Amino acid sequence: MTMDEIKRLDPKGMYRWIAEFPQQAETAVKIGTKAAVRIKTAGIRNIVLTGLGGSAIGGDLLRSYLADDLKVPFIVNRSYQLPAFVDRNTLVIVSSYSGNTEETIAAHKDAIRRKARVLCISTNGETAKLARRNKQPWIQIPGGLSPRAALGYSFFPLLVALQRLKLIKSKSREIVETIALLKESSAIFSDLASLQNEPLRLAGELKGRLPVFYSPADHFDAVNVRWRGQMAENAKQLSYGHVLPEMNHNELVGWKSLRDLMRQMEVVFLSDAGAHPRVAIRAKITAGVVSQYAAKVTEVQSRGTSLLARMFYLIHFGDWVSFYLAILNNEDPEPVAVIDYLKHELAKV
Repeated sequence: MTMDEIKRLDPKGMYRWIAEFPQQAETAVKIGTKAAVRIKTAGIRNIVLTGLGGSAIGGDLLRSYLADDLKVPFIVNRSYQLPAFVDRNTLVIVSSYSGNTEETIAAHKDAIRRKARVLCISTNGETAKLARRNKQPWIQIPGGLSPRAALGYSFFPLLVALQRLKLIKSKSREIVETIALLKESSAIFSDLASLQNEPLRLAGELKGRLPVFYSPADHFDAVNVRWRGQMAENAKQLSYGHVLPEMNHNELVGWKSLRDLMRQMEVVFLSDAGAHPRVAIRAKITAGVVSQYAAKVTEVQSRGTSLLARMFYLIHFGDWVSFYLAILNNEDPEPVAVIDYLKHELAKV
């Protein structure tokens, strides 16, 4: 792989977007710090973030990251309607990068009808119009990116906003560590000549294979989802994933019959030193079982001290794997033509 190949296959600049992700995260923190996010928080009983695709994954990561901090339930809604429990004591976060996501606009209007407390985040669009019309706080984020490349903008402003609203304790120290680690990692992962460029090596292994990603459920379920989404959208390649311990109670039994297909699979364990000790033991036993059938079993270990740093290290690692796999697949990582087709067909109805 050469930079000339990358320039030919990546005219929109996904390589640059991923390489500059640490700076995006830095900017996003400043946006969250300056945004007007005045909302009455007394009596909030639950939080619902509504969004789809690249705008929803930030909510998944917030939910997963803050599971041990938030004192109220937090769920992510990927539908036209909000759950029945949403009412005036619910904080609804409306997340749409474009501001024009069909399902999210419908859910936003549902939140207004139910008199929920609403916080919006988008580049502009109908989401911003509804926010202004209903005097709801709106965090404006920069446009010009594919939504999946704007994860920093869909995550960090909201993390800072929840901190400012006193719904969580300060995460400033963790944020500083995370951005520093991302800068260090990006310098290595963007260097085609670096012998430490593990995402490039892993992408070479995954070419022509069906990747299967296993991770701890606690805090890393959303990281797993991100890896799968990026493989599909960037690399235009299917992958599969599950979490431990749940897969030990069902999926593990399925590693038996389809031997020819399983020989085309590579299992990647997304590992974290902070995982429950019993989950770590389960992962080792599981690796021993699936290694009898899969083409290869490998491990990607998180790095960093804080949970936030460890999560985003694995996210950044996976983003680079998906990018390099796109180039190896001779694919432009940016377009999502079939999604555009689907939206076009839906617009006819």
